[in-house]
Amino acid sequence: MTTAQAPPPIARPIALSAPWYGEPEAVRIAEALRGRTAGDGPLGRRVERRLAEMLGVKRVLLTTSCTHALELALLTLGIGPGQEVICPSFTFVSTANAILRVGARPVFAEIEERSLGLDVADVAARVTGKTAALLPVHYAGVAPDMEGLLGLARGRGLRVIEDAAQGLGATWRGRPLATLGDMGCLSFHETKNVSCGEGGALVVDDTTLAGRAEVIREKGTNRSAFLRGEVDKYTWVAEGSSYILSDVLAGILDAQLDRFVEIQARRARVVARYQAGLADWARARGVRITETQPERGPNHHIFMLLFPGEGLRNAAMDHLKSKGVLATFHYIPLHSSPFGRTLAPAGLELPVTDRVARTLLRLPLHPLLTEEDVDRVVAAVSSCPV
Repeated sequence: MTTAQAPPPIARPIALSAPWYGEPEAVRIAEALRGRTAGDGPLGRRVERRLAEMLGVKRVLLTTSCTHALELALLTLGIGPGQEVICPSFTFVSTANAILRVGARPVFAEIEERSLGLDVADVAARVTGKTAALLPVHYAGVAPDMEGLLGLARGRGLRVIEDAAQGLGATWRGRPLATLGDMGCLSFHETKNVSCGEGGALVVDDTTLAGRAEVIREKGTNRSAFLRGEVDKYTWVAEGSSYILSDVLAGILDAQLDRFVEIQARRARVVARYQAGLADWARARGVRITETQPERGPNHHIFMLLFPGEGLRNAAMDHLKSKGVLATFHYIPLHSSPFGRTLAPAGLELPVTDRVARTLLRLPLHPLLTEEDVDRVVAAVSSCPV
């Protein structure tokens, strides 16, 4: 009589992303709970100063999300009904939702192959008399051709709002992302390099615009000026909303910024090991992997594979899942989504966008990955049936 063998143990799943939280964050939360927990408190103001210094701008205003930062930017610039804002279709829904929330219309444009960001020539062809702004997205912390986009905007009298949700720590020709246009918007969602669960920030280098945004963010009141002692009481001075981040969440951000350098270093080490371990495999199979681009300083937010076809991508994704590696695709292009089709003109064709969406696969990348985890991912990818 033979004894049945036990099945092999299932390896611990390797998560696609994970925040690095610990005692420092707990200490800051406790600090917030002992004092002011509402927005625009001492921790929030400290984080705003730190971010402004890091980015080299006059003001950073914390918000409850990057979505709200985008809305705040559009409201501050006076963009609204009857106007259009050009943005990529290859982006998260927040980019277009923010445009819709202020009453404007999103116009979906093509992306370029190299950066997966807005294609300047395609954007230029979509500018009309109704166009008020360009809203480039820095996908994976990689800027599109910002020189071309900014030049186009200056020539046509358009505003530029950067969706830098994935961009903190990345640069374009030495300049931090979110500081290149009229305003920039950051995300601190739990999937981002620096996170507090949910949060965002508006980056502004114009004091007049910053003052206007501050009032809108604080329900249309001059309460922030009151808290700084600039007025003896606060009141309703303009139309506004409620976009201000709690000091409890700001405390988490403060702790995250303390170890931002180490977070970035850990992510960079993972990327370097992926590039070294997968370069030959990718080259032999016609798979494009995340590469270093000299004019674009990386923040190592996403490591991606671009396969020759959708079937190969899907087979690889299934194979990695069977190995306990949680790799996944990314955005469904907005112009092909159920709601997006009601906004896009009939027959809109964005071939690069569609191809990238069908063939892109993201690998696990976060600061908690061990060397063993990375080796497992490399081995799993290298054994893909491609």
